[in-house]
Amino acid sequence: MSYFDFNSASEQASFDPIPKGTLVRVRMTVRPGGFDDPAQGWTGGYATRNDKTGSVYLNCEFVVTEGEFARRKMWSLIGLLSPKGPEWANMGRTFIKAVLNSARGIHPGDNSPAAQNARRIAGFADLDGLEFLGKVDWEKDQNGQDKSVIKSAVTPDHKDYALLMGAASPSSPPASNPNAYAQASGRAPVTGRPSWAE
Repeated sequence: MSYFDFNSASEQASFDPIPKGTLVRVRMTVRPGGFDDPAQGWTGGYATRNDKTGSVYLNCEFVVTEGEFARRKMWSLIGLLSPKGPEWANMGRTFIKAVLNSARGIHPGDNSPAAQNARRIAGFADLDGLEFLGKVDWEKDQNGQDKSVIKSAVTPDHKDYALLMGAASPSSPPASNPNAYAQASGRAPVTGRPSWAE
């Protein structure tokens, strides 16, 4: 086959934004920024610090794993610290909690010991590679064009969660089972090296 015969080349993919409000199963990758603050427990080089503003965040990529928009990528920041005040960091903590609830099949209202344990991580490495159900939103890019982003996670109390995640019943797993979230979601917790280090 000659390189110059383009009849067998693939068709162009659409780069239009994914429709706002679409629910998609995504795999999150934390892109390392090399910033550590051991006093906060931020180690491993996962955090990124903006030298101009002093803000610290996780630079995340979300890849749609299945369905109509499979393999499409979105990027969003998860706030960790802002010199302007606690609001950005609080929004980041809220998002991470929802991601853990979604990825691990934990109902937001479940405060059992097993559920509380499932909302704890040893470090940012535990977030790298998590799969969860996200809701697509739009924001403007640097050129003023709409781009798709993930700003919220869909948790087991949503009517479409079980169908789209292929998870077990969204009812609360028993508190006596320390691995309840893994059983509820059908997936084991992510362990090992981060995807960027492989």
